Amino acid sequence: MNRINVRALAPAGILLAMLLPAGSGSAQTAEDEFAIALPSARIELREAPSASELLAPTQVVVLGTGTPIPDAFRAGSSIAVIHKGESYLFDAGAGAVRNAVIARYKYDIPSLYPSLICCVFFTHLHSDHTMDFAELAHTLWWRRNAALQAWGPRGIEEIASGLLAMNSVDIELRSSGVQPVQNPEGFRVAARTIAPGVLLEKDDLVIEAFAVDHGDVSPAYGFKITTDDLSIVISGDTTFSEAVAEKARGVDLLFHEVISQQGLARNSPGFQRYHDSAHTTSAELARLANIARPGLLVLYHGLFYGTEEELVLDEIADGYDGEVILADDLDVFPQHRRR
Repeated sequence: MNRINVRALAPAGILLAMLLPAGSGSAQTAEDEFAIALPSARIELREAPSASELLAPTQVVVLGTGTPIPDAFRAGSSIAVIHKGESYLFDAGAGAVRNAVIARYKYDIPSLYPSLICCVFFTHLHSDHTMDFAELAHTLWWRRNAALQAWGPRGIEEIASGLLAMNSVDIELRSSGVQPVQNPEGFRVAARTIAPGVLLEKDDLVIEAFAVDHGDVSPAYGFKITTDDLSIVISGDTTFSEAVAEKARGVDLLFHEVISQQGLARNSPGFQRYHDSAHTTSAELARLANIARPGLLVLYHGLFYGTEEELVLDEIADGYDGEVILADDLDVFPQHRRR
């Protein structure tokens, strides 16, 4: 067993997870109260969700809140919705798969084990949203019950084909040697190009895509996820969008990208023009939230550019009086469902 030790290390209150050897140090410290036990590497197989998984309430686990800027505290953009024993990922930025493993054990969610994740939906195909697509598709592919299913904008099938080419040597080596291969076709990705509308209906789960404006990146999508006990909208990367405001009207959880107004002012004129055309400032997000009035506004994929991260909450509070949270990696929602 390893221990993951979580402690605040930054003035902005960012949390860093560090893997520490079991039993390291003999004296108990104040940090030990934040430590959780995680198992070392293990193989997990499952034919179907358990009865307890099928009865569990819908949860959202934030696997990554970062941006293209490398960040020691935040993995690339990724949000997991867990419903009736399946995990549905929305984007898969760098580090998302490792965080899925941590969350699997931290919160006892078997479907977040990487080779058991069934599905991934991409808002758009910028690299900070797709870098862990390869890891998600091909980690333990020979042990997958079924190939990963992927939905995304035009280009998703080309990327899936590229992943197959990239890993062709690995596939040949494992398939032609003496290694047992449970699923000879487990490396394949079932990729689908999406358009606005309902993408998946399964029992009471409905996943819908809608178009958003991410500047010259087109098409780009947001997603609305509805279950019997939770409604969620994920904005993806977008400017102020009437579509997001309308889809998010009255939802339980709105996950929305944000760029700090103060941080934006520190940028060059060229980058200010770019961000104004492609992202949502804190002031614009306050305006959107006043239209949508979600139960909880959750900020992720935040661009701060040197300002203290928590200040973006003040910027939004200047124009919006609803509840707002700045998400960290591995946050769980609704919050009262933390385990």
